[in-house]
Amino acid sequence: MKSPETELLRWMRLHPDERDEKRFESIALALFAHQFEHCTPYRRFCEGRDRTPETVQGWMEIPAVPTGAFKELRLASFPEERTKHVFRTSGTTTNQRGELHLESLEAYEASLVPSFERGVLPDLAGDVPVRMLLLAPSPEAAPDSSLSHMLGVMQRRRGDTESRFFVEDGELQTRALTDALETAAITAIPILLCGTAFAFVHLLDAMQATGQHVVLPANARIMETGGFKGRARAMDRSALYDWITDRLDVPDERIVNQYGMTELASQFYDTILSRPEEPRRKRIPPWVRVRMVDPESGTEVANGEVGVIRIVDLANTGSMLAIQTADLGAMRGDGFEVLGRAQGAEARGCSIAADEMLSAARS
Repeated sequence: MKSPETELLRWMRLHPDERDEKRFESIALALFAHQFEHCTPYRRFCEGRDRTPETVQGWMEIPAVPTGAFKELRLASFPEERTKHVFRTSGTTTNQRGELHLESLEAYEASLVPSFERGVLPDLAGDVPVRMLLLAPSPEAAPDSSLSHMLGVMQRRRGDTESRFFVEDGELQTRALTDALETAAITAIPILLCGTAFAFVHLLDAMQATGQHVVLPANARIMETGGFKGRARAMDRSALYDWITDRLDVPDERIVNQYGMTELASQFYDTILSRPEEPRRKRIPPWVRVRMVDPESGTEVANGEVGVIRIVDLANTGSMLAIQTADLGAMRGDGFEVLGRAQGAEARGCSIAADEMLSAARS
C-alpha cells in the first residue's frame, strides 16, 4: 500500500483541481495515525480528548493544535536529526517564534505552486514569463521565512530575468523598486508585485513623499499577504487598496489577498482573479478543509456565521495536519472570508494545549 504522502503528491501533481472526499478522508486518517504515533506531545494532547486512531472515524474528529503551541515546542512527526528546513514566524509581537519543522519540502512546494497559479496567475499560460517585483527579502537572506521561500519558488518558475527581491538588510529598497516600476510600466511583460501589506505602505509612503505616480499596464496584478497592523499605525485593507490604485493605477479587482501562516504548508488566495464574476472569498485547495468553530466549545458554526478558523491541511505531512488558528472567519459558499483576530483565542487554546504537550515532553 502506498504511503499517504505518496498518494497526496500524486493527487497534487496529476489532479490539482480535483476535489475528492474519499481520497481526502483516507489520507487524513492515515496522516493522523502517523502523527499520533510519532509525535509524543501530540499523542498526549489527543489522548486527553479521548481521540486516537482507533476512535477517530472522520477528519472532522482529528484534534486541532492551536497555532500558539508551535511557539512552545517542536511539533513534528519525524526525528529531529532528519529536519531539512525550519520556517519561523516573524516574532514581531513576542520574543517567542513559532516553528514549522520539515523533513522534506516536496509536499510543501507541491501545494504552493498550483494554489499560487490559480489565485494569482489564472489568466496566464504556464510558459508566459512574469516580471515579479518582490517586496520581501530573498530566500538566501531570510532562509527561515516561508513567504520568501514561496516567492523564491515562484520566481524560479515564472519570473523573467528582471524579476528580483527588493528588501535588503531589513530595508525596502524604494529607489530601486520605483525605478523598476517605471521600467515595468512601458513593458508588454505581465507585471506582478508581491509583499506584505506594510511593505506596500512603505513603498507608497516613499512615492507620496516625492509625488510619484506610476501607471502600470492593465495586465499588472498585486498580491498582498496581510499584516495591516504596523508598529506606528494601522491601516485597513480598503484604504490600502485605494492608495495602491491612486499611486500605481492597479484597481482593487486586480489585487489578491493571500491568507497563510508559517504553521501551514498550504495558502489561500482571493478568487477575485480566478472567478471575477463571483463574490471575493478565499479559495480552498482540494487537499485542505476549512471549518469555523465556536472558540469555547469547538463546535462548528453554521455557514455564514462567524467562528474561529480551523484548518485540516494534508500538506502538513511531517507536522500537525489539523490546526486551530487565532483568526475569525465565515464560510462563504465553497470558500471563506477572514474577518480578523479572535481576541484571546490563541492564548486560551494555547495555554491548555501547551501545558498538556509540555507535560508529555517531560514525561
